Amino acid sequence: DGTPIREFKNLESNGVPFPKKQPMRIYSSLWNADDWATRGGLVKTDWSQAPFTASYRNFNAKACVWTNGASSCSSSSSSSSSSSKSNAWLSQELDITGQQRLKWVQKNYMIYNYCTDTKRFPQGLPLECKMP
Repeated sequence: DGTPIREFKNLESNGVPFPKKQPMRIYSSLWNADDWATRGGLVKTDWSQAPFTASYRNFNAKACVWTNGASSCSSSSSSSSSSSKSNAWLSQELDITGQQRLKWVQKNYMIYNYCTDTKRFPQGLPLECKMP
């Protein structure tokens, strides 16, 4: 629906690794989420609702293809302006409206944020969590 749920900023110039020269995957799973994903166990899994299933509907990924160690993004059109337009998502940034929608989603739906999980990172939070 166009609502952002996560933003992964390229902070490579500040020493934060950014996945730009590697293939990426999408996968999902169901797991026993009695601790970290449930606000430290505050939200209990209702096992009487088992078995749990998950599925995707109308999923369409806009992606580049990784072949022989290189990434290539193709377009259905040979026009360069059409190609750059269709790959605009590669460097997309949230405008002020997108930033407000992201904050709303985080406030109303986010139950876990690794940047606040000092139990998981007792030696200190990851570098990207310390940046504004």
